[in-house]
Amino acid sequence: MAFDPEAATRAYIDGLGADALAKSAAYTMDGHWMILWGLLVSAVATLLIVRLKVTDRVWAALEKRGWALRTFLTGAAFFIVSAIITLPWSIWEEWGHERAYDRTQQPLADFLMQDAIGITIGTIGGGLFFLGIYALIRRTGQRWWLWSAGFSAVVVSVMLLLSPTLIEPLFNDYQPIPDGPVREAVLDMARQVDIPEDRIFIYDGSRQSNNFTANVSGIGSAARIAISDVALKQASLDEVRAVTGHEIGHYVLGHVWRSVLVLSLLAIVFLFLADRLFARFARAFGSQASTIGDPRGLPVLIFVLSFLGTLAVPVTNSLIRIGESEADAYSLQMVNLPDALAGALVKTAEYRYPRPAPLQEMLFYTHPSVERRVRTAMEWKAKHPPVPVPATAPAANP
Repeated sequence: MAFDPEAATRAYIDGLGADALAKSAAYTMDGHWMILWGLLVSAVATLLIVRLKVTDRVWAALEKRGWALRTFLTGAAFFIVSAIITLPWSIWEEWGHERAYDRTQQPLADFLMQDAIGITIGTIGGGLFFLGIYALIRRTGQRWWLWSAGFSAVVVSVMLLLSPTLIEPLFNDYQPIPDGPVREAVLDMARQVDIPEDRIFIYDGSRQSNNFTANVSGIGSAARIAISDVALKQASLDEVRAVTGHEIGHYVLGHVWRSVLVLSLLAIVFLFLADRLFARFARAFGSQASTIGDPRGLPVLIFVLSFLGTLAVPVTNSLIRIGESEADAYSLQMVNLPDALAGALVKTAEYRYPRPAPLQEMLFYTHPSVERRVRTAMEWKAKHPPVPVPATAPAANP
């Protein structure tokens, strides 16, 4: 009987069971709504900060300070106050919702500690970044948005370079994969494409999440592949090979650099539109900042960029899905383990509903649906059946 990719795909997805599929659907739909709720929370926070004149008061209090210090501290004050106002939402979105669906076992105290680290990094980094933006507005005039997009690209590249060594270790412990069959298999794959052995890690992803995941981060000599301990605990050796092949695909195909390019192009569009829309949003929120170059208007500028980012979610998601499909194809070509890749993908269906409607997938999914990805693996299997291992010939009689 001929192998049927469609039937095999249904078997993989149906094997999750009706209850698990229903839970996954609810979790995923909640995540979609959170995008919109998050924008509403951001609008409320912006309105409160503007009406309470937080940035206006800080700006006035620092009147005798130099412009650069005054701008940085005004921005830092905004980021701190905004984080405090939105903290209840952040706790629910990033911890409470995950806890409700058994996606994390992280204690609240640990979450709050890590959130505080993130807020500190965001306050300092955000303050410095927007100091640069406002400096460019002052110096480059009407074309500030074009210069600022170039500045944004440089900042993103620097963050990608520094993140694996300076930022990510603040949240997780990255270690070489322990000795054993898994390490031997992964490093053998890495050697095939000239990835240095010291660029592949296991990290304690279970600290924050029960999700089966791995990732590529960094650029240049700082680039690395990191596999969550959740994946290693739940996966078979072949599934580890398939997942590693996927991540190697991201690494070899340079998807990080593509992301830098896409973010740079989006920055041009977002900053250009922000230049045109700022005055209208400032009036709507009641801000005293009449021009986009006034640092007191930072809350409004941040909201405008958040608003544009939300509208662009389908575009950015589509580009990410292309990269994920390419990485799946790379894994299939590299290790030819379609069933192992399908088995690993099905594990991600616990937190990413595998059978979304086409419009839902197009608008909200950062990855192709699990069903689509499994079907691709099964179609590959149909076209590339495993080569049977020949039996050892019996020894000739002496």
